[in-house]
Amino acid sequence: MNKKLTIASALLAASSAFAFVTWNGADGVYKVDTEIGNDTETAGYWFSYDDSGDKGASSVTWPVERGNEYSADAMDPIIDYCQGVCGTAVLDKGQLTYNPFVGIGFNVVGETSATDNTPAAGDASSWGGICITYTSAAAPSLELGLGDAVDATIGYANPAASLAKATSAPVTKTIAWSGFAQPSWYKGATKMDGVTAASQLVAIKFKLQAAPGSYEFNIKSVGPYAGTCGSIGIKAARGASAAKAILSGRTLSVAGVNTAANVEVLNLQGQVVAKGNTASALSLANLDAGVYMVRVAGKSVNFSNKIVLK
Repeated sequence: MNKKLTIASALLAASSAFAFVTWNGADGVYKVDTEIGNDTETAGYWFSYDDSGDKGASSVTWPVERGNEYSADAMDPIIDYCQGVCGTAVLDKGQLTYNPFVGIGFNVVGETSATDNTPAAGDASSWGGICITYTSAAAPSLELGLGDAVDATIGYANPAASLAKATSAPVTKTIAWSGFAQPSWYKGATKMDGVTAASQLVAIKFKLQAAPGSYEFNIKSVGPYAGTCGSIGIKAARGASAAKAILSGRTLSVAGVNTAANVEVLNLQGQVVAKGNTASALSLANLDAGVYMVRVAGKSVNFSNKIVLK
């Protein structure tokens, strides 16, 4: 669906020492690094969906054209333009007998394998829940996607949490897994609560379902329950005011951090291409020239900086 893996596999392996670090659209990173992603082509990348499969006629109007060199559906230009994932939900019932919908989401793990593109499930229990910062002209919901087979088993009554409409300024909401529940209309025999769903999670979905009309939205940040949603990009992240990444030629060091912390360097596809810690400088001599994101995470610090290698 998105991005080819172009860096050696040894450099692409995500570090198990890092938890799900909050994704902020203002950071210019296109992939949500959930910690449980498997580096397949759909892992952590944003996608959109609509009601066309149910004979609805809804769509999303994007502010700029989507796509990159790997996929016509890539959200990279959207994220750069909006500092988030933004657009206008154009809701049209078509032949639906209920309110139309569109949604934006990301797979938390990715595909089952290189030869099986079925979205894989993962255990996201350790996140504790989800935080999100957004604007929306219609009241959206956060829905826990469980894959086609499980979704069908529960009658597509997936655990969800309602969010308030937010038009004047971004709103941040934090929801524990226990705060997700199946809709009240569901009367089926197979029950699924938020805590159970989190242990077999396939996707996080931001869903807009309302009366026909046009509704603007922007997803600014998303992260775990204790994440830094609501921060304005990298500068507002925990510990960022005192800490910074320093690049001298092709050698990277971190200043202003007094406790141990891990360091990761990510390319613009969100892939980890180098890693180390704040105790010593990190050589980036083997990386291609270009823009990278440095992410530092520890007990008392959690921030990101962009760097440019020449």
